[in-house]
Amino acid sequence: MTSLLKNKKVRDITLQVSFVGSIVLLLCVFFITAKTNLDAQGITSGFGFLDRATGWQINFSLIEYGSSSTYFTAIKVGIINSLFVGFISLILATLLGFTIGAMRTSGNGMAELIGAIFVEIFRNIPLLLQLFFWYALLISLPNPKATQLVFDSVALTGRGVFIPGLNITSQAALMAASVATMLIGIMCWVKITRRFNSVSFDLQKTLLRVIPVIGLVAVAAIIFLGRIPDTSLVNVPYLKGLNYKEGIRISPELLACIIAISIYGASYIAEIIRAGFNAVGKGQSEAGYALGLSRWHIFTRIRLPLAIRIVMPTMINQYVWLFKATTIGIAVGFVDFFMVISTSINQSGQTLELIGILMGVFLAINYSIAWLLNRVNDAIKLQGTQLRI
Repeated sequence: MTSLLKNKKVRDITLQVSFVGSIVLLLCVFFITAKTNLDAQGITSGFGFLDRATGWQINFSLIEYGSSSTYFTAIKVGIINSLFVGFISLILATLLGFTIGAMRTSGNGMAELIGAIFVEIFRNIPLLLQLFFWYALLISLPNPKATQLVFDSVALTGRGVFIPGLNITSQAALMAASVATMLIGIMCWVKITRRFNSVSFDLQKTLLRVIPVIGLVAVAAIIFLGRIPDTSLVNVPYLKGLNYKEGIRISPELLACIIAISIYGASYIAEIIRAGFNAVGKGQSEAGYALGLSRWHIFTRIRLPLAIRIVMPTMINQYVWLFKATTIGIAVGFVDFFMVISTSINQSGQTLELIGILMGVFLAINYSIAWLLNRVNDAIKLQGTQLRI
């Protein structure tokens, strides 16, 4: 026995087995204690409650939902709502962040000042406080009867923003959005991946022209075939009684969440992009000027691609953090995934199961975001190591 303990490999294995065993034992104790307490309170464990009707309404849903729908359907609604807010917010935050970051490194004094003011204001005010501000501003808009249509198609009211909509089925809308997203992804893949570096410039240019045409034709066909019978393709909101009818209503809760997350995220992304631009050596731009390239070509062909490669790992962390920030919607009554889980816990009492679902779904979504962007990072990163002395 003494000789075994003197063996380093045996000692290491013993310590590891003891550590893992203690964790497993601790989890078993937690599980048994929770099971005992639930049984004492008459609460059944398991996921059978997912087939029961919720009995409550959800004010915003991209899929069909009613008070007689099950908890499983309510959870699906929450997940889709969170994905919807997160997807739009990340896109807007990225576009605005890139713009502000470029302004801060443009060399133009006024643009740099505006960018600095934007970052210093919105980065240093808590996200929740910004959400309350935008929500209060949106619900303070005039009532529908006192509002005039903007461009004869958009109404800005305290009950929401009404915009023109399409009379198509939800399945057609989802399919068209999926095709459009796939189209953008394919174009980025052709443009930036090393796989197409060996392809001639003319062929690559042709692909970048043909792919959008094919995608737009496919989207138009889906919209046309998915039109609801006996209706016009486009419906414009109009005032009827005390509110606007038809069109698409964007609720103040949804709009406040998107604006707050987009602007707050853009203030951080702008600083990340600024750091990326500053990390690109001046010699790169000087070489472009020596070759006779314009400032726009130097920005789009030299500085921007190199900056994206530099900041991509940091951007991945920022995207994951911003998606987790979608849970702030509960503060203004927007029904996201977190709010659905919270309401379900109060109604069903299945706390452990629902918290497990909450953790598992967020883990899956955030891991998927990180995995996808890491694949993008692997596709665009420069090979080899560059030593600068």
